[in-house]
Amino acid sequence: MLTQRYTLVYIMLMTLVVVASNILVQYPVQGMLGAINLADLLTWGALTFPFAFLVTDLTNRQFGPKYARLVVLCGFVVGVALSWYLSLPRIAIASGLAFLFGQMLDISVFNRLRRQSWWHAPLAGSMLGSILDTAMFFSFAFAPAFSVFGPNDAYAIEHAPILGVMAADAPRWISWALGDLSVKMLFAIVLLLPYGALMSTLKPMPGVAKA
Repeated sequence: MLTQRYTLVYIMLMTLVVVASNILVQYPVQGMLGAINLADLLTWGALTFPFAFLVTDLTNRQFGPKYARLVVLCGFVVGVALSWYLSLPRIAIASGLAFLFGQMLDISVFNRLRRQSWWHAPLAGSMLGSILDTAMFFSFAFAPAFSVFGPNDAYAIEHAPILGVMAADAPRWISWALGDLSVKMLFAIVLLLPYGALMSTLKPMPGVAKA
């Protein structure tokens, strides 16, 4: 009963993160940081999606990879279904595939490192999962090569200075990907704080290896 209750909470949290991120990734952050136009650098989705890795890692720590995969799969199905109506179909497809593969990589890396120092598994899993997720999502969502998933976003494929400052021009979605990935790397470190704080409360269940 405890496992089912906690798993349901994790599924609800995961669904909330996925749906919110799918919507917010369509909105660039507006404003200037010195000479950098933040709209060429970040979308709001970069600030919400890293919490998906926190949910996955806490599930994995408490209940093991089997339940972590269940939470990811439920988040994938519900998230894509809701996002199909709340955002563009291409965004829903891209985010769903990237989310699924990125989270599964996180689970695999976490399991390999779970017996090391407490921060190794969540940090490595989140970082590697974020790299895969970012590469898949922005390519599938905006790259012309994957237009089979839907029409391209005109603003995303306009050329602009890379990261808003580099002389070389590239489609704006490449800067978004680099900016989002930088934020996700930062969040992977910052979210170690709540992960560490919850370790004494969300202890591994009997039969689950200590992490």
